[in-house]
Amino acid sequence: MKTLHHILLLAVVLTASALAVDLPKAEPFGKTADGTPVEVFTLTNAHGAKLRAMTYGAIVLSLEVPDRHGQNADVVLGYNTLAEYLAATPYFGAIVGRYGNRIAHGKFSIDGHEYTLATNSSSGGIPCSLHGGLKGFDKVVWHAEPLAEAGAQGVKFTYLSKDGEEGFPGNLNVSVTYWLNDANEWRIQYEATTDKPTPINLTQHSYFNLKGEGRGGILDHELTIQAAKFTPVTVGLIPTGELRPVHGTPFDFTSAHTIGERINAEDEQIKFGGGYDLNWVLDNQGGLLALAATVHEPTTGRVLEVLTTEPGVQFYSANHLDGKIIGKSGQPYRARNAFCLETQHYPDSPNQPSFPSCILQPGQTMRSTTVYRFSSK
Repeated sequence: MKTLHHILLLAVVLTASALAVDLPKAEPFGKTADGTPVEVFTLTNAHGAKLRAMTYGAIVLSLEVPDRHGQNADVVLGYNTLAEYLAATPYFGAIVGRYGNRIAHGKFSIDGHEYTLATNSSSGGIPCSLHGGLKGFDKVVWHAEPLAEAGAQGVKFTYLSKDGEEGFPGNLNVSVTYWLNDANEWRIQYEATTDKPTPINLTQHSYFNLKGEGRGGILDHELTIQAAKFTPVTVGLIPTGELRPVHGTPFDFTSAHTIGERINAEDEQIKFGGGYDLNWVLDNQGGLLALAATVHEPTTGRVLEVLTTEPGVQFYSANHLDGKIIGKSGQPYRARNAFCLETQHYPDSPNQPSFPSCILQPGQTMRSTTVYRFSSK
């Protein structure tokens, strides 16, 4: 009996050991200008994929995934040092908020009260609040907690955006959790609560190149978007309020097209953005996780599928990279060397009553999920 007891005990210990999942480790990554320490967490999976994210801006520093031959490459743009992110960045890899995308003239009203935000962009000469203002969520240090479960490693970032920060009402408690699992999925879970009604629109602003960062353009990437409509904009990139059918336009990605096929079309909406920089109205409007977009890179075979619970996705073809930024591999980042697929509520939703509401009320919890799933063919 004693021997049997020891065997059973050993079996329990071995089973527990087999089920144990290592927590991702934190490593120092420098300090901000005010001396706040910044850490970086490295998530790995069973197939050799690796995601590195830091507490400053919840920024994804690198994301290594395999091609059709099993060779890894880093598929997101960015820098090697914290100092470069602190100096200047077009939101590489960051969480943007409290309101991702644009709010016209930096103003909106809730229950008859007008709020004024910092205006940090003026596309077409029209001022707006962009990606949360002068110091959005991309420029703050988040608290981080490493996580692990069977088949996945994660890190949970949390931040309290105080009432009045960048002009927004309410104390907003935000959490953003990154998971990297053995299905080669990068899963992002957003949650937020507030003590005053406030607009909220969180998104992830990674710049992707499925060939690998620093390896040239993305015009040969093949894109499909599950959207029959888009939101046309004014010269200031503010939606007009119309939901326009994509059929017969350069914005019809209901079947696969290369990004470069129509990017220079004689179209007003193309000209306003200098290429693609618009919100697509996803066919899935039910709030359930569903496929939003698929990108295939033919030379490496890498495939990116984007799934989301959000009603829209901003497709941006990195039109404003101008070669002045030198990236991680020592190569200059030029126009159309990357693409962004930012899942979201529509731009300027606080001022567009016909759009899905982005107003979070006290007592409610905002929950949203986006998945970037990698494979090859």
